Amino acid sequence: MQTRQLVVRDAHAADYTELAALDPQFVLVFASIAHARDPVFVRTLTAALPSAVIAGCSTAGEISGQGVTNGETCLTAIRFARTEVQGSTTTISDVHDSFDAGKRLAAGLRTAGLRHVLVFAPGVQVNGSGLIAGMREVLAPDVTVSGGLAADGGRFAETFTITNEGAATRTAVAVGLYGEHLSLGHGSFHGWVPFGPLRKVTRADGNLLYELDGEPALSVYKRYLGEHARDLPASGLLFPFEVVGSDGARGLIRTILGVDEGQGMLTLAGDIAQGGHVRLMHATTDSLVDGAQSAAEHAGGRSDVVGERLAVLVSCVGRKLVMGARVDEEVEAVADVFGRSCSLTGYYSNGEISPLLESQDCRLHNQTMTITQLAEVA
Repeated sequence: MQTRQLVVRDAHAADYTELAALDPQFVLVFASIAHARDPVFVRTLTAALPSAVIAGCSTAGEISGQGVTNGETCLTAIRFARTEVQGSTTTISDVHDSFDAGKRLAAGLRTAGLRHVLVFAPGVQVNGSGLIAGMREVLAPDVTVSGGLAADGGRFAETFTITNEGAATRTAVAVGLYGEHLSLGHGSFHGWVPFGPLRKVTRADGNLLYELDGEPALSVYKRYLGEHARDLPASGLLFPFEVVGSDGARGLIRTILGVDEGQGMLTLAGDIAQGGHVRLMHATTDSLVDGAQSAAEHAGGRSDVVGERLAVLVSCVGRKLVMGARVDEEVEAVADVFGRSCSLTGYYSNGEISPLLESQDCRLHNQTMTITQLAEVA
């Protein structure tokens, strides 16, 4: 496997000659919202790499070997020696179409030899949990899935996915990777710290949380946020929920995307089960950096890798807001684990898609650093 990377600062002055010279089968594109909205930029990009499967999305910050940028685009071209690539796209008509869209997306990939699927989907007006569930219904149990939801700099208003057909607000794209020579590693870890007591979810519907311990969920949430409550829903990125298992085990993180004052309801970035338990979380930069390092350690590496390795990092915009000017530190922590022989690419997202630790079961994560390591073996 070979990779080449280009960070584009001026959307209308980019030179794709070096990427095209690699003759890549696959190009990952993580673009600032301004670049993704620019039809000239996207049209020029897709025309310059006509034989490659192009997939990616708009971001809340781009990750490359140079660190974290804002307002730019990271392009990573990949030339596999023994791995095949196939793309699939579908339009998500509305949030209620998410599950069926996932089924359509997975059905667009041939099944023979399929090992892994990278997926990028809209970051607003989508049920990420439903999209993944639809894909899992079609895909074989041993096929892993990772990727993320698009972002728009933390505004949660309009996001874009990018494919060979251009940039679109309602398109989801999947890229199937095929063959026994593909080496995969996965890691996901958040680093958030719990505070306050466990709360029972006494009323919920999908990703809508109505009641905690019999009280309106918004009232409970505001009580814990104190002065931060006046900045909702934006401040919700700083105080997510953790879903706690029946055995007390720590679980998925769920971000608050919206509030309904009339119903006392919270809209979460993923589904939550009625009858389960949650607790509030907060974080420091140091704890989030430690979480990123743990994700990298779980993604691991193999001694029999032939050629280069690529780590695809999808981290949450909420983490970026907490870390502020120190955001590069979590990417540096990942780079230190993987070493110089591994290239980095990725972005800050509205939701992360990755298998659970020690499992191939894929889920939608929030506020989490997720890592997919790609390589080829003999």
